[in-house]
Amino acid sequence: MTRLIYDQFTKQYIQELLKQLGATETSKTMASERREIDIFFTPRPENTASASNLGLLGKLATTPAVFEPFSNPVKPREIRSCLVKLLDMKAQWERQATREKRRLAPGESPRLWILTPTVSPAILADFGATVDLENWMSGVYFLPKGLESAMTACSLNMCNNEYL
Repeated sequence: MTRLIYDQFTKQYIQELLKQLGATETSKTMASERREIDIFFTPRPENTASASNLGLLGKLATTPAVFEPFSNPVKPREIRSCLVKLLDMKAQWERQATREKRRLAPGESPRLWILTPTVSPAILADFGATVDLENWMSGVYFLPKGLESAMTACSLNMCNNEYL
């Protein structure tokens, strides 16, 4: 349902422009499948200091987090599925905050951590993943900032005592 007259006009205008190129639908209902998050973590503030005992895992667990571990190298469709779960969760949190008439504080919203044995350079490039070696060890790849997501190639870090 369109709430603003401008939105309705824009939909009709774009639909009219695209009509000559193909079929268009407005306000298409999406039937979403039931999804499960593998691990949802909410840190307790009093335990922040002891998080360092867990190495990289402890560092990942300093903020609310969605952990999606994979035993085989992650595939693009699996990454997209993880992102959809995270974005659905974030939308739910934002709606709840709106109902409560408050704003989400920075760091209150969960970050996605995809744990995979390895990840190919092609997949990293396709998802715009970058490293931050000043703050993180090698093998941790950050997706674009707005997605609040990262992948960690566990096999690159397993030999490192900082991992776990």
